[in-house]
Parts: sequence; structure tokens; C-alpha cells
Amino acid sequence: MQTPTSAIKQAENPGKQITFSRDKGNCLACHEIEDGESPGNIGPALKNLPSRFNNKKQLRDQIWDATRFNPETSMPPFGKNKIISEIEIDQVVDYLWGIK
Repeated sequence: MQTPTSAIKQAENPGKQITFSRDKGNCLACHEIEDGESPGNIGPALKNLPSRFNNKKQLRDQIWDATRFNPETSMPPFGKNKIISEIEIDQVVDYLWGIK
């Protein structure tokens, strides 16, 4: 259960809101994320992403359309299929990039 403090922090960070939203990013369905409740385990934990990606652009490209790098991926092409907007993708990238 979210504490009032964690709910406030989430509300203050649009990237986190999108990431946790069941109607938008829904990253928790497949990934473990700090402060996330009932995470999935299909994809890798979303933390310390600078160790996995050389820069934010690579992470953004992965979110935009992961099928470009792995045609068999179960990750939806969030940008290509307009699941979330360009601005929302940038907000998600900024949020995820900062998780240690």
C-alpha cells in the first residue's frame, strides 16, 4: 500500500505517474520498480539503467520501439504505436534514468 508521502512524490513526478499508471505506461506489469506494488517479472528490474544503456537516447529508443532491437520482445512499442506521447516518453526516460 502506498504511503501518503510516496503518493505525493509520485504525483510530483510525471514520469513516475506514467510508469506506474495502468492506463499509460503500465511498466509495473512486467518490471520491478522501486516503490512499485505487485510488479511483474517478465522484464528486467528498472534500476541503475545507466549501467545498461550508454545514454538516455538508447533508453528512449528502447521504449519507443523495443522490437527494433529484439523482434521477439513482449515489450510494446510505446512510441511507434502511440501508446504514450513523445513528451510522456521523455518524462518516463528522465524518471527511469534517475533510479539507482
